[in-house]
Order: sequence, then C-alpha cells, then structure tokens
Amino acid sequence: MPNAAVPAQPERSGAQRVLREILTGNLLLSVLAVLVSLVVGAVLIAVTSSQVLAAAGYFFARPADTFSAIGSSVGGAYASLFRGGVYDYTATDLLGGLPPLLNSLDFATPLIAAGLGIAIGFRAGLFNIGGQGQILIGGAVAGWLGFALHLPFGLHLVVALLGGLIGGAVWAGVVGVLKARTGAHEVIVTIMLNYVAIYLLDYLLHTPVLQAPGSNNPKSPAELPTAVLPDLFGTPVNLGFLLAIVAVLASAYLLNRSSLGFKLRAVGENPPAARTAGIDVRRIVVLAMVISGVLVGLAGAYQVLGQTTSGFTNDFDAGIGFNAITVALLGRSRPWGVFWAGILFGVFTNGGYTMQAANAIDLNVVSVVQSLIVLFIAAPPLVRAIFRLPAPGAPRRQRKAAA
Repeated sequence: MPNAAVPAQPERSGAQRVLREILTGNLLLSVLAVLVSLVVGAVLIAVTSSQVLAAAGYFFARPADTFSAIGSSVGGAYASLFRGGVYDYTATDLLGGLPPLLNSLDFATPLIAAGLGIAIGFRAGLFNIGGQGQILIGGAVAGWLGFALHLPFGLHLVVALLGGLIGGAVWAGVVGVLKARTGAHEVIVTIMLNYVAIYLLDYLLHTPVLQAPGSNNPKSPAELPTAVLPDLFGTPVNLGFLLAIVAVLASAYLLNRSSLGFKLRAVGENPPAARTAGIDVRRIVVLAMVISGVLVGLAGAYQVLGQTTSGFTNDFDAGIGFNAITVALLGRSRPWGVFWAGILFGVFTNGGYTMQAANAIDLNVVSVVQSLIVLFIAAPPLVRAIFRLPAPGAPRRQRKAAA
C-alpha cells in the first residue's frame, strides 16, 4: 500500500543513538568537556583545602585572604600536575625536565592500546565494556608464556606478545559470537565475563599453573628477561609505546582505508541498511569484537611484559579496562583522537602522584576529573548548553541567537 508506514528498525536501540551522537561530536566539544572538568576539579580542590577553609573562617573580615588561598591551592595543585606529568620546570637543564613526560607516556601506552580496542567496538556500534577481563586474560596468557617458555631473545618476546593478543581476541570473540548468534547484549555479557576473568585468574594464581613455585602468595613467577619489553634508549618508555603507535596507524588504516573498516562503520551506523547492502552483519559483529579484543589484549600483554615484570597478581589491569572507555569516548573513537586522549590521561595519572605529594591533595580528585570528562563527553547537549553552542544542523537564526 502506498501509505503504509515504514517499519521500525529494532536493531537501532536508544543506546546506539546516544553512542552515535557522542562519536559525531567535534573536537571543540571534547576540549570544552576537559575544560569544564578541570574547573569543577578546581572547585573540589578549593573546598577541600585546609588553607582555604582556615581563611574562610574570617572571610568577611579579610575576604582577600580567602581568594588568595583559593588561588594558591588551585594554582599550586595544577602546577604540580603539570610538573609531575608534562615537564619539570624546576630542573636545571632542558633534558632534565623531560622524565615526567616520559613516565606519562609509560602510563599512557596501555590506555592507548585498550582505548583503540574499545573504539573499534564503538565504531561498529558495540559497547565493549569487557576491557578488564580481556586485559586480564590477554596479560595472563602473555605472562605465562613469558615465564614458562625458554626461547631465544626476540622470538620469546614475539611469542609472548602474540599470546596476549590471542588471549584478548578469544575472550572478546566469545562475546561477538553470542551477540551474533543469540542476540545477547554485549554490555551484559562483557561485564559478566569480567568477573569470570577475575575469578579464573585468581584460581589459577593459587595453582601451579601460574603461582610461583614455593610461594604461598597468589603471584606468578617473574618474567624471563628474553620476554620483557626492552627500554628505549635507557628511558622509562619501552618498546610497548612504539607498538601502541603501530596499533594507532593500523587502526586508522583499518577504519578509513580498508573495505573491512567500511563494513564496520556501516554496521555501526545502520545495521539494517548494511544488511540490505549485502554486508554479513553477524560476521562483522564477530570480527569487530575479535579485533577489539586483540588491541585490548595488547594492553594486557604490556602490563605483564613491560610494567609488572617481577610477577603479576589478579589486579594488574589497574583499572585500565574501564579508563580505556573514557579514552575512547574522549578521542571520539578516532585512532589519533584516542592516542592524544590516552596521553592526556597518562599525564593525569602520573602528575596526580606529584600533586598529591606536593600539595597533600587526595589523588581521588584526579579520578573525579576523569569521571567528569566521561559525564560531559557523554552529554554533548549539556556542554553546548553551558557554552551556548548551537546544536548540529540548527537553523542559522538559532546559531546567531546562541552566539
């Protein structure tokens, strides 16, 4: 019938529409989200500062003291954050101020790798919330290969890294198969598999499979030197950072230059239309999760082969699996956006320790700032409302009014 209504598209859920709006936001919204988060963080620093609270006790007598204390607390905190995460301006020479940045790159490396994995899933319309489990499984496989096998230098590292990639791919691939074959929601499945990975690893660390011989603690043996990621020119940055850059380049090529990347983006934009165009949506869903798991598995391998090389426990993921979601959102799921977002969070993590030590500020303030970034990134209309920015596609009259 000519007047028949167009059937609804059940595959296009509300969550997918929200994800699409987040990913189609521009760079300005990301920068403004970080800016607003830093402002809110400054407020938290001020209201929790003992110096500010003391000066506020006689605010009406000498209000300038309170404002001076606020400036000193907030300025000192963010100066310490910069000094500890970007450049130590108190160093006597130029090169002497670079170690903070190099340490930040070390922290950023697994965030970049895992963020890329989460971003690939986002671009395919999949919410991969299972980064924690994929890191644990990928890292456990890489770590086991790193201490159990005795191989020549070079080959041993390659085998351990490949084991980590395969471990993450398998763990994420299970989700893709369940999603494609049964319609199970990937958010629920990935979250549940996180717990499976945690308790499975904890069990294995109490058995001879992973537990160090003669140890009563749930900890693995140290990695053999032939399986450890080598440092670059004696700096805190190791080979893992170069691998992360290679992963960025490969992801950019995959998404923007390859036919598979086109299919991933097509399925993420509109599964029914992709199916109509002849794309095997189920196959793409599985492939997207496998590729996502490979990249997240690289982060897990980095943790045990480049960070905790003296032996790992069941918490070596260090929250990276969830922080990677923030990195992917802040980078708008674009490979180079994820790269710079990962470095920013590496600076936050590394500089936060200096801020805590130098200014007696709770490290949780940095976590609050990171969480607020997620909030504002996930709510583009809120950021537009704060800065009176027009919505995409708004009529010119509305744009002028917003200005």
